[in-house]
Amino acid sequence: MTIRTRTLGTTGPHVSALGLGCMGMSALYGDADRAESVATVHAALEAGVTLLDTGDFYAMGHNEMLIGEALRTAPAALREKALLSVKFGALRDPDGNWSGYDGRPAAVKNFAAYSLQRLGVDHIDVYRIARLDPDVPIEETVGAIGELIEKGYVRHVGLSEVGADTIRRAAATAPIADLQIEYSLISRGIEREILPTTRELGIGITAYGVLSRGLISGHFSQDRQLAANDFRAHSPRFQGENLRHNLTLVEALRKIAEQKGVTVAQIAIAWVLSRGEDIVPLVGARTRDRLGEALGAADVTLDDADLAAIEQAVPADAAAGDRYPAAQMAHLDSEH
Repeated sequence: MTIRTRTLGTTGPHVSALGLGCMGMSALYGDADRAESVATVHAALEAGVTLLDTGDFYAMGHNEMLIGEALRTAPAALREKALLSVKFGALRDPDGNWSGYDGRPAAVKNFAAYSLQRLGVDHIDVYRIARLDPDVPIEETVGAIGELIEKGYVRHVGLSEVGADTIRRAAATAPIADLQIEYSLISRGIEREILPTTRELGIGITAYGVLSRGLISGHFSQDRQLAANDFRAHSPRFQGENLRHNLTLVEALRKIAEQKGVTVAQIAIAWVLSRGEDIVPLVGARTRDRLGEALGAADVTLDDADLAAIEQAVPADAAAGDRYPAAQMAHLDSEH
């Protein structure tokens, strides 16, 4: 297994070609094991993964504290190589409900102060609002991150789930390292307008949901019972006929993976890696076993015949159901 490196855009940091998305270690996929989560972060760093992605609202700060613990207990040499990508702006209440987004400059600086404390670091490598605040111009939000950069608390500006117009406005305000957005074999909407825009402007992509929350991992089954606190229990792609249809796509992909001697997850991740040097997939592994499988994708080479077979098995827009429930889709500037 060899994890190469890529650069986030023309102005961003040099990172491992695969990053670790840490959300599931704290929230939205049912209960997680804290000790195993810390061990998984350590294993990722040891394997050469340098990019760790989190959000201050993942279980209301729990995920940042978890990563802080993992960094604090990691060998110094590994800790110093870690780069932190942090999302902010999503508002929660004590019951865990979502109550909007806040991109006001004063809020940006407040969120950053708390994140630095929870993570136990003196700076954040890439800082981004999780969703566009419809009441605050993106120029103001990005400008506030720019002020944090001037003071040394942040290194780079990132974006998350925004459309081409917003990307252009943000890039006119400050250099943008990357856009974090969902991109997978069954979530390819960015190819129409967003990806051409980021490439024109020299902005990288950190792709989350590369396994569509486990749906195309090869490990999900029709009869799997999901806990009430699992996001997928309410996700359109995991419901009834949608799930049955989507799992037929997975079985078609499995045939190609077996012919290459790799797993479904590995070929799905390798497909995202193959999309361009400007794209860094985030793998959401919660255990060392799943991490090991995901990182194996770095050594999977897909030739033209493989890519053609994958496209035939899982054509663009082949998935049934939206990637989020309707209420959350409404908050996605990237979908408007």
